Amino acid sequence: MTVDAHHHVWDLSVRDQDWLTGPGLRPLRRNFTIADLGPEARAAGVDRTVLVQTVTVPEETPEFLALAAAHDLIAGVVGWTDLTCRDIADELARLRELPGGHHLKGIRHQVQGEPDPEWLLRPDVHRGLAAVADAGLVYDLVVLPHQLPACAKAAAELPQLTFVLDHLGKPPIAAHAREPWETSLRALAALPNTVAKLSGLVTEADFAAWTTDDLRPCAEVALDAFGPGRLMFGSDWPVCTLAATYDEVLDAAQEVTAGLSRSERTQVFEGTAIRVYDL
Repeated sequence: MTVDAHHHVWDLSVRDQDWLTGPGLRPLRRNFTIADLGPEARAAGVDRTVLVQTVTVPEETPEFLALAAAHDLIAGVVGWTDLTCRDIADELARLRELPGGHHLKGIRHQVQGEPDPEWLLRPDVHRGLAAVADAGLVYDLVVLPHQLPACAKAAAELPQLTFVLDHLGKPPIAAHAREPWETSLRALAALPNTVAKLSGLVTEADFAAWTTDDLRPCAEVALDAFGPGRLMFGSDWPVCTLAATYDEVLDAAQEVTAGLSRSERTQVFEGTAIRVYDL
């Protein structure tokens, strides 16, 4: 079986997804629910998933935990809370006590939207990240390539915290440019408390004309840098639907890892996610 370590859901009648702006994202401006994902995931052989935050509001994480409690498919939740809040330790403890609270496995913030490329290195953020580690949680990084050096510095300063890089740090696949992304990725991967997700690549490529060969160079860099034991598959559904179906994303990930041994592929598609997120 396969673990999908990265997907989202949202209901626009509950709250707006304010990042869905512009004509390019118009296909995503509708509801995407676990009832939509479930049949696709199970048909693809996916039996466990990790549901990841989408917006920086405190109400979303309790909703996701309750959703995980109600659906066997969701094995873990990466939620959001304000890292700069003075009482973050108490807030994390409160979340763990909510219905489904044992499904909370990590925290994420939309660092890619922060204008300061070194936001992760701010003293108040550092204190919040340390609290995440103390709570036994991991921290998901959603960043752009120019923010990767700060990720490496933060990971070096907090060796007790596992940092999970979403979407390989969004390499500029469509631009056919690997530097400075590759150098920065390898610097992050050199730290033992870092792992990465083989996810989100189809939407960094040319939406209309991507092929697996477009994704392969960046996937191979990640495999070389992190190794299969620190790399995990994620669909990034429903964002991936801008460029590919659920099956096509999984097929592409399987193709770019076809050269691995059976045990290595098991790590990428199951083992790493189970270990890192304690599923």
